[in-house]
Amino acid sequence: MNILFLIQTFWAAVRAIPVTVLITSASVLIGLPLGFLLAWIKIRKIRILYPLAVVYTSLMRATPMVLLILLFYSTLPSFLNVIMNQKLHWHIKVFDTNPVIYAIIVFSLIAIANLSEVFRSAILTIDPGQKEAALMVGLSPIQAYYRIIIPQALVSAIPNIGNLTLNILKGTSLAFMMTVQEVTAVAKTAASYTYNYTEAYIDIFIIYFILGTLLQIIFRYLERYLSRHKLRVKAV
Repeated sequence: MNILFLIQTFWAAVRAIPVTVLITSASVLIGLPLGFLLAWIKIRKIRILYPLAVVYTSLMRATPMVLLILLFYSTLPSFLNVIMNQKLHWHIKVFDTNPVIYAIIVFSLIAIANLSEVFRSAILTIDPGQKEAALMVGLSPIQAYYRIIIPQALVSAIPNIGNLTLNILKGTSLAFMMTVQEVTAVAKTAASYTYNYTEAYIDIFIIYFILGTLLQIIFRYLERYLSRHKLRVKAV
């Protein structure tokens, strides 16, 4: 066990944490509104859009994350290059695009599909009578969702949103396949020069354990806060 290498690589990998956090947070933030929109389409069963939403959700949830990463990173830049440079003649250097952007796209697509199911199940737990009562007192359907349905559904959805965020955080360890310099990539690159892979994997484990624990604490606090807020609203 090379303790010096373990310590040096740990601090080198720590400096890559912002990239990991950026991919995770951006993917979830993009997925929240679009996931809710997808859930609303499935609940309302909007013609034409409903089957597309179901197929998209099923495809994204059934396909292994590593396969999606390899598929998008190998095909999306080539597709964009054909469209922008060969068809539109924009002369944009697509292959020079920061791979972090592609990583955010892939994980956002995964987040949207999973969050749509999270929101759909959360909304369906709300008593339909509450929406009817809101409409009877003069609220519009949009106001009923914004002021009555969504706040309650959000409380129910928070644990599952936390689990999804944690899974995406762990999934970012695969972003090194897209040449993204995140925690795993930095540690493995350092190990490739000295072959101290055991120490590098220990560093990766420690960092993801710390990040995962902090994320669980944040969502646990958020769940308790929203639950107390919900109780105060009911009391009023």
